[in-house]
Amino acid sequence: MSVDDDLVSYCLAKPGAEEAYPWGELVVKVGGKAFAFVGETSGSVGVKAGRTAEEAAGERCARYPNVVTPSAYIGRYGWIRVPLDGAVPDDEVRELVDTSYADVVARLPKKRRPASA
Repeated sequence: MSVDDDLVSYCLAKPGAEEAYPWGELVVKVGGKAFAFVGETSGSVGVKAGRTAEEAAGERCARYPNVVTPSAYIGRYGWIRVPLDGAVPDDEVRELVDTSYADVVARLPKKRRPASA
């Protein structure tokens, strides 16, 4: 999956999703909280894969060593970086986006959760 309209459209199709560019790169948020960092220049996506670095480094990092890595600066909080060069199949990238979205929505206060999430 390349960083193109497909990934961006997939992320923005989630209920309550909105885009922001706080650092010049696309950050997709729900309820004001990020669930995907779409690195258009790096060709990767950052997603929440667990609550801790140990949880995040689980299955995907083990299955794709040296490909799926902890995100810089926020990896200790369970974020991983997934390259979009085909090393990780598109369906798994979408599954990771879905998991990240669901985790972020579950931690939102009820009043900030999207109605149809």
